[in-house]
Amino acid sequence: MSAHHHVQSPATTPDDEADLARWDDDGAPPAQPRSSPDAWLRVGAELGDRLVDLSGRQDLLVTCRPGTRSGAPAAFFPTLGEVEFDARLFAPLQPHEIHPRIVGDEERYPAAWGVFVHEAAHAAHSVWAQPAGADPRVVEAALLLEESRVEGAHLITRPTDRTYLRTSARTLVMPDIAHPTLQGIEHAAGVAALVLGRRDVGILDVGETRAVADLCEKVLGADLLATLTRIWTAAHQCADHDATTMLAHAQKWCDALDAAAPALPVPENLTDLLSGAVGVVMDSTAATDAADLAAQAAAANAMAAQSKAQAQDRAQRAGQRRKAAATAKSVFNARGTTVTPDGTPAPYGNPVTGTRRPTAAEQSAAARLSRALRAAAYRERTEERTTSPTPPGRLNMRAALARDAQRAAGSVPTAEPFTHTRRRNSPTPPLRVGIAVDVSGSMRAACAPVASAAWIVARAAALTDPDSLTATIAYDLHLTALTRPTHRAPERVTTFDANGGHHNLGDAIDALDHGLELSRPGAGRLLVIVTDAHYGSDETAQAVTRVKQLTTAGCAVLQLTLTAESHHLPGTTLLHLPQPSSAPVAIATAATDAIRRTR
Repeated sequence: MSAHHHVQSPATTPDDEADLARWDDDGAPPAQPRSSPDAWLRVGAELGDRLVDLSGRQDLLVTCRPGTRSGAPAAFFPTLGEVEFDARLFAPLQPHEIHPRIVGDEERYPAAWGVFVHEAAHAAHSVWAQPAGADPRVVEAALLLEESRVEGAHLITRPTDRTYLRTSARTLVMPDIAHPTLQGIEHAAGVAALVLGRRDVGILDVGETRAVADLCEKVLGADLLATLTRIWTAAHQCADHDATTMLAHAQKWCDALDAAAPALPVPENLTDLLSGAVGVVMDSTAATDAADLAAQAAAANAMAAQSKAQAQDRAQRAGQRRKAAATAKSVFNARGTTVTPDGTPAPYGNPVTGTRRPTAAEQSAAARLSRALRAAAYRERTEERTTSPTPPGRLNMRAALARDAQRAAGSVPTAEPFTHTRRRNSPTPPLRVGIAVDVSGSMRAACAPVASAAWIVARAAALTDPDSLTATIAYDLHLTALTRPTHRAPERVTTFDANGGHHNLGDAIDALDHGLELSRPGAGRLLVIVTDAHYGSDETAQAVTRVKQLTTAGCAVLQLTLTAESHHLPGTTLLHLPQPSSAPVAIATAATDAIRRTR
């Protein structure tokens, strides 16, 4: 077995002579390779640049050409500081298609890159030199043990190269099995070192190598295989420069084989059996790697799909925000006109019937609600206490005595006898209340109490805090602003009637959300929906989507109903009012609770 030929002694024939030796001198022009060797110079130079990262050495040269002097797919010459690489490993790629300097380009030729990583492992860790006069058979055994040792050492510093080292095993091991230089028991032992040694350093998995392990145990015997396993395991721990220890392990390897070989029968078809077992191992590793690549591709596709879905969701939300802004701008117009779902003025269907002066009861209710809102919004002052060694502050006598004692003892005083308390006022949160009232024909009884409630809440909010805002929208298929988000207290009550058909609660919520910033934390936020929710499936789905977005953002959503036949909108807090006249009190109570819960 010629597995050791990945580390070569210096060539005795010059490069030019070795190149000419490939061709028979029959008088004809030498045959030209499919691609000129000169075209591979750039590839070799770029491989040399990447070899610096793989091996940590900057003194190496990489030559890449079709065919190699050693006959191996690749070889490392320690004394020459050269890595020789067979360009045919890149097939079917041509030189102009290969760019090793670009990180990630190696994914297009994993087999070639795996062999290159293997040679980089030799370059980094095969730095021990055989002493003069060493037994060639012992050196051969040491180089056999070196194959898995350098890959294990490389894996410690570059664990992500494991995939490529698994690929290189299929490229490097199989030719050695098919054309062995060792025979009999030594052949089986070499296969065990190449395959099971890679298993023990973590390149191959235990399940993948079971066929070779079972065959080698049958041919070598359990005792000899255990002895050889201990030898290569010990060799894996050998230092890179320790030639003495490495050759000692190789000597034990040879002694173990010499002692056991005479008593072990050699199957006549041993080479075929070993080739078949190694083929099973390589097929298993190829299947595992293919499954891993498929899993990685599936994960990448899933991440790409998730990113695409997130981008689409962000784009959809941005589009919804733009649409909500346009809806709010069209609804809260200065003229008080009714608008269609697309924001254009509606030719008919304005539910507003006029305005009136507020009654004494409504003015009294607005004043009471204003006081309740101020009380609910009140926050205690925060206190922050700090200590210091010097005034200002309140003197703590115990700390002062401790400071004097520290000073008398000659130590650095650490006690801080003065305490200062700083009190700060906590800002009161503003209020945001949006009211959406259904003005379809079935909601006529809610018109008067909701009009009163809208004025009371708007008046109280304006008197409580200049940053508080309220707004009321009447909706059927069209949208009409009854009160607008303004800091001024309304002077008159807007009255309206309910004669519409169909429903457009989704756009009404969008307009209130954008106009009052109901999705933005930092304020007491409440959305009141006055409706019996007798909607179609599409109308309900649009409304529920908006309600869920608001509740997720922390806005309270209250649904007021007046009849027992009313439906409940999912996500809202349902409140049934047997008497429509109690709507102002219910809305006022909910607004007070909303601002009280604000942190």
